[in-house]
Amino acid sequence: MFHHSTERLISYWRARKRDAVAPPRAAINPGDFLDLLPQVFILGRERAGLYPVRLVGGFVSDLHGRDLRGEDSLGLWALSRRLEIKGALETARRRAEPLVIDADIRAHGAPTVGLEVMLAPLTGADGLTDRFLGLYQPMAMMQRLRGRPAYELGVRRIQSLGPANEEAPHLRLAALDGRRIA
Repeated sequence: MFHHSTERLISYWRARKRDAVAPPRAAINPGDFLDLLPQVFILGRERAGLYPVRLVGGFVSDLHGRDLRGEDSLGLWALSRRLEIKGALETARRRAEPLVIDADIRAHGAPTVGLEVMLAPLTGADGLTDRFLGLYQPMAMMQRLRGRPAYELGVRRIQSLGPANEEAPHLRLAALDGRRIA
């Protein structure tokens, strides 16, 4: 289960996908999620391992303390996890499915702050998957960073999401102190 905003953008992506491999860039209308725009970004894919930031919302730029346009997005992640992120992006692109990274925002002199990073592939006019729609969703109060910019993002877990018709397991509490309650 992800944050409501993450779930919302994944659902939006799936609705725009329809029967296509992945939704075309032209099917994404930022007016459909205006309240999330500061947290939204678009990555390009020039080749495996090179994912420049194309568009970036104000929250994302402010978090990193700079305009990220044109920068390779892998450089935002901890060096030791970049290969894993590259592999996850290529898998998401190949399978045409979103992924969510449970991450940590790291800033000098401040405690880490949890962050969900959603990335979902998009196709261009030529039908090739050459972009990713992204979302930064903080999982704690940003004031913990004390206004300091993130120097990197750490990775706790990467989760690839299958097709929408794959049902997640339903968990329920069946017993408490030996008594059946469900």
